[in-house]
Amino acid sequence: MTTSVNPIPEVVNGRQAAIGLALVRVTIGAEFVWVFFENLGKGLYKPAAYAGLIKFYIEKDTAPAVWKSVMGLMVGHASMAAPLQGTLEISIGVLLLLGLFTRPVAFVAFGFLASLWVSEWGTAWIWELLVPVLASLALSIGNAGRTWGFDALLARRRLNSPLS
Repeated sequence: MTTSVNPIPEVVNGRQAAIGLALVRVTIGAEFVWVFFENLGKGLYKPAAYAGLIKFYIEKDTAPAVWKSVMGLMVGHASMAAPLQGTLEISIGVLLLLGLFTRPVAFVAFGFLASLWVSEWGTAWIWELLVPVLASLALSIGNAGRTWGFDALLARRRLNSPLS
């Protein structure tokens, strides 16, 4: 008697996948909160320090010229851009940790991290931000806030809500 091996892989348990997404969500949220406090301690949400960092990227990175012109606009408006970036970072972090409005927040995180990734071309290890960029995109596609998050409460009222 021969045993046959089923070539079709076993389907992953949905609960296990939900827990995996929740772990990624909490990790990315914690990263944003950590970076916020690290940058706050360095004074990077003050206009002069913020502008200095962006000028460094403009001078040293290998981002496309059009992106460098966008960064130049940020330098010119550092008095607004610096505190707005801090507010964005802490907001993304807290909302992801809470699992509240996870899909749109994760999509904003994806866009924000992608912009940082491009800004750092040639100045940092390419994978440093690429993994969190793609993880944030995955969170915006999945229902990451419905496990261990407040989005589970929202989903009870509106199961197909794009916000959770």
